[in-house]
Amino acid sequence: MSDIERVVLRTKRLEKLLRQQYRADGKGLHQLVTSCEERLPHHVISKLRYIATIRNKVVHEDDYKLEDRSSFLQACDECEQELTPRSSRFIWKTAVGLMALITLIALGFYYIHWEKVQHIILK
Repeated sequence: MSDIERVVLRTKRLEKLLRQQYRADGKGLHQLVTSCEERLPHHVISKLRYIATIRNKVVHEDDYKLEDRSSFLQACDECEQELTPRSSRFIWKTAVGLMALITLIALGFYYIHWEKVQHIILK
């Protein structure tokens, strides 16, 4: 995958998160950040500006090369993690925990009452 593809794909994910989670409005990443700047965590704004600047340089400048790819990808990862809502993670953990608890209760019930249940099943 080329640098242009990698940069564009990562910035599109960030743009989608900004539009969906923060109701951002605008064409590019800079405009999206500006439109929802007061709702964003302050430490993420500078990283998003950095990502937007790199994206614009990679796409619009012919001779620009992404020299520090790892720091760009790290900034993208940090921003994605920060912009992703945490409530969905909590809900999934809770749902899995409840399913495990219900399964353990059912196993315990069958273990205690197996003779009566086996008699009903074999009829």
